[in-house]
Amino acid sequence: MFSFWDKKEEKIEFHAQKSSFKKVSIFAIAVTCLTLNMSYAKEVQAKESLEKIFHVYVGNEYMGAVSNETAVNNIIKEKEQLASTQYQDIVVDAGSNVSIVPEQVFSNETNDVETLAKVDQTLLAEASAFTLLVNGEPVAYLKDAKSYEETIRLLKLQYVSQPELDMIVAKQQVTSELPPLKAGESRIVDLSFKQEVAGVTQKVTPNKILTPENAVKLLMTGSIEKQQYHIQTGDVLGSVAKAHNLTTAELLALNPSIKADSILRIGQAINVTVAKPFVTLEVKKEQKVADEIAFEKVVEEDATMYKGDIVVKQQGTNGKKETSYLTTTVNGATTSKVAYKETIVQEATEQIEVVGTKVVSSRGTGNFVWPAIGGYISSHVGDRWGAYHRGLDIARPSNYNILSSDNGVVVSAGYSGSYGNRIVINHNNGYTTLYGHLASINVQVGQVVERGQIIGIMGSTGNSTGIHLHFEMEKNGALMDPLTVVSR
Repeated sequence: MFSFWDKKEEKIEFHAQKSSFKKVSIFAIAVTCLTLNMSYAKEVQAKESLEKIFHVYVGNEYMGAVSNETAVNNIIKEKEQLASTQYQDIVVDAGSNVSIVPEQVFSNETNDVETLAKVDQTLLAEASAFTLLVNGEPVAYLKDAKSYEETIRLLKLQYVSQPELDMIVAKQQVTSELPPLKAGESRIVDLSFKQEVAGVTQKVTPNKILTPENAVKLLMTGSIEKQQYHIQTGDVLGSVAKAHNLTTAELLALNPSIKADSILRIGQAINVTVAKPFVTLEVKKEQKVADEIAFEKVVEEDATMYKGDIVVKQQGTNGKKETSYLTTTVNGATTSKVAYKETIVQEATEQIEVVGTKVVSSRGTGNFVWPAIGGYISSHVGDRWGAYHRGLDIARPSNYNILSSDNGVVVSAGYSGSYGNRIVINHNNGYTTLYGHLASINVQVGQVVERGQIIGIMGSTGNSTGIHLHFEMEKNGALMDPLTVVSR
């Protein structure tokens, strides 16, 4: 059994324990508050010591960190202002490739001078350009799509005319069939690049952007400027060509004003650039041409006509035809011309010529015929009017034809002083005959004539008192009276 004192002691102990627990709890709370206050103080202190820096990238390349992004932006503005001054008609941008990434750090360890210098050295002002691609490879940079279209237009005009180009554009807008060509007309049926030519927008440095005119030069020759060489002492065409990996023929082709035997002058500039076009333009042209069909000549022989004589029995006339051609050129050089249709408009008429086959000996027979058609002797050989008359004068014939007195060769035919128009025939047997005062001559020197052949027309040329024939004859160079051998 517990006594009263036992219960009192138990109560006192309980209160002691309760007091001790309160003291421990109060201490714990105090410690906790102190800890929280210290942590908060440290956090505030940490926040107050953090600093912001800026990491700079140009494209994918890291330039470094700077303490102030304003300095980077100032470099961008300076680059853009400088480029805008140089390229006034081009919109430039220097900041599109720049990335600035901020970061909170405890300590600022940036090297602004070095980073900004690297940015200034690396950063380039760029412009939005329209890149001309050939088979997917960039060849020329233009200001914009409009300049690209102008370049293509100017390039085509190097090989076709503006009206032809306009016709192509009009043809593309019309779906109906084109009317047939008339003779003398032509038109482009196809114009295309052998390579794939396209355009795409890209960023490039402004100095790469070309005018349409310079872009055309580049596309046609492979370079904007032609390389020239200035002749030096000792240079000849062959040595200059070899030094530039050319043949002499290629060098001459590049310089049309120079010939193979031209003398080269010291200091003379010659072109040594071989064109290497980036593109080839194929042009197919349809044209209709009116041509003449030459008439054929048909020859018929006539044994009654003298050999060498020709008579046109039927006059030939040319025919007409229309031919349609398809011509293909590549960069202005014709590679093919094919006639694909031919229409006969008018048939040709053959010319028929009759030629003589009768052969006349150039040697006289010795039997002379009267050289006129009838007539009478108005004057004989001998003295007359105080002078010697060398031949017979024959007047008032039935007609005015003059005949060769025998076979022979014409040795003279033309005007000769007092004889007027005269003919001299060598009969190749010692005899010669002369026919004077003719109105016209029907033979020529070297012609073989037959006895009785018409050689001219009687007249009154030279020293003559009227229409008549003066007829002379010589044998072995001695004058003779024709009446001794001529039969009437």
